[in-house]
Amino acid sequence: MVSNKKDNVLAVLSLSGGNDGLNTVIPFNNGLYRDFRPNLGIPEEQIIPLKDPATGKETGYGFHPSMGPLIRFWEEGKMAIFLGIGYPNPSYSHFRSMDIWHTCEPDKIGNEGWLGQAIKELDPSSENVLTGVNFGRGLPRALAKEGVPVASVGDLETYGLLTGIQGEDQRTEALDVFGRMYSPTIGSGYALDYIRRTGTDALKGADILATAPGMYSSNVEYSATAVGQYMKNIAQTHLAGFGTRVLYTTSPYNGFDTHASQAQAHSGLWTDVSANVETFIDDLRGHDAMDNVTLLMFSEFGRRVGDNGSGTDHGAASVAFAIGEHVKGGFYGDYPSLDQDKLIEGGNLEHNMDFREVYSTILEDWLHIDPVPIAGNFTKVNFL
Repeated sequence: MVSNKKDNVLAVLSLSGGNDGLNTVIPFNNGLYRDFRPNLGIPEEQIIPLKDPATGKETGYGFHPSMGPLIRFWEEGKMAIFLGIGYPNPSYSHFRSMDIWHTCEPDKIGNEGWLGQAIKELDPSSENVLTGVNFGRGLPRALAKEGVPVASVGDLETYGLLTGIQGEDQRTEALDVFGRMYSPTIGSGYALDYIRRTGTDALKGADILATAPGMYSSNVEYSATAVGQYMKNIAQTHLAGFGTRVLYTTSPYNGFDTHASQAQAHSGLWTDVSANVETFIDDLRGHDAMDNVTLLMFSEFGRRVGDNGSGTDHGAASVAFAIGEHVKGGFYGDYPSLDQDKLIEGGNLEHNMDFREVYSTILEDWLHIDPVPIAGNFTKVNFL
């Protein structure tokens, strides 16, 4: 099961709830920013300026003050920032918008996740039950595709669905119970087949994954938060050499949904994410294991341009990030206009980069998969 070949690996950190892009990558030279954010505008002296990594010149943009640990990767030229990322006719529903990002289907309800399809291409015969691994509760739609096994781990230290059940007969009986539980909603035949198949794959994956923590040693320390522990789990799994190609996790559910008390909440969220992303990259670099990893961070939408006094409401276009040794650092796309007549319904930023352009680049240039059947026919973004 241990693979010596260093295939490219994609790690994904989904920022659940709708991250406020305007206060993440801040256009501090634009006077309209202060006009729209009288209560939540970040004082200019606290903003971390993003200078051009090649020339050292000011760009007019800066990080939220809690994102200090990430500035290293920008200065190294290893971080791509996607400005104005989104999709046409945006949905302001968490569930629908995340579903669109997961399936690349903005015009209809998609059944297959973009990464589930990618895993199928990477491992057509499902020879490795750990080609895709998710850390967190449930299985994100991005990883879902019928017939594609994906292990979903709540806590790697104690992981092992049904592994405490001794004997194949007892395991099979337990899987049948799961099947009967789910059959009223998705049909008995399909439910039993699906649960048995994926349950058996989960058992195999559990047995293998359970060995990862014991093989892991490191000089870094992750935060004792969900993000910290899941990023550690991603590192442990990658370093174990199981041949995992897609490693996925999500920040605590709707944490970035900052309708109220945003100043404190958003600061805490980015403190957590930034510190643990830095630790994760330092961890892999310390093991000489970062060279074949690209990390993608995104959120289902941004926030409204104007604050509501205490927070911000659901918006449209936002920012996303990619970090890796092979990432060509810099800004990609244009910052959406803050001019009143350029805002879309409800006072929101209009996207100028389709997220499927970024996906297409990852699929073709990193995972070496034809992107068109998965993401559609989009122009790639030259960041890899």
